[in-house]
Amino acid sequence: MRLAAVLAGTALMVGAGPVREVPPFSATVMPVRWADVRFSWRPGCPVAPGQLRLVRLRVWGFDGHSRLGRLVVHARVTGGVVAVFRRLYQARFPIRRMAPVSAYGGSDDASMAADNTSGFNCRAAVGSASRRWSAHAYGLAIDVNPVENPYLLRGKVLPPAGRAFVDRTRRRPGMAGAGGVLVRAFAAAGWEWGGLWRGSPDYQHFSAH
Repeated sequence: MRLAAVLAGTALMVGAGPVREVPPFSATVMPVRWADVRFSWRPGCPVAPGQLRLVRLRVWGFDGHSRLGRLVVHARVTGGVVAVFRRLYQARFPIRRMAPVSAYGGSDDASMAADNTSGFNCRAAVGSASRRWSAHAYGLAIDVNPVENPYLLRGKVLPPAGRAFVDRTRRRPGMAGAGGVLVRAFAAAGWEWGGLWRGSPDYQHFSAH
């Protein structure tokens, strides 16, 4: 009885440290708050805040620890988003950061530079001469690990820190690649990968049809 009590009250030890319990995947969908879209939404945007949702997701970090991330997306794609990130969590695919773009003052450049995975941002498509709305402006696109998955646009690398990852033959953690778990997870949900765009591949970009 005494041995059983000791074992019940202590962590199982292997080697020098305790075995950490792996937190299960979790996801919560809720209406957005003003703080979630304060700098990423404005009057005249193609969607209203009421059409958007905040999704709190458990993800794996590059440090091997589990944490909660936050994505703002359109209400109609929340089911697919949860399915994608459940699959990524099960595969322990690492996510550097995940916060609404409002945390970066609505700046796409600042969010990318921070290697932040993000969704909704009411802005024009990058590089669009006609200033057409980006899929992000509808909450129908997600950029994943922008540094590891840069956008190559007319000789520019966005973000600039992504230059170290332009060579896509060198597979490293957090990268998107044809046949890889990240691309397959979004494809299973019916999303398009910008890494297949000819001439200007956007390896970080995934968008709903």
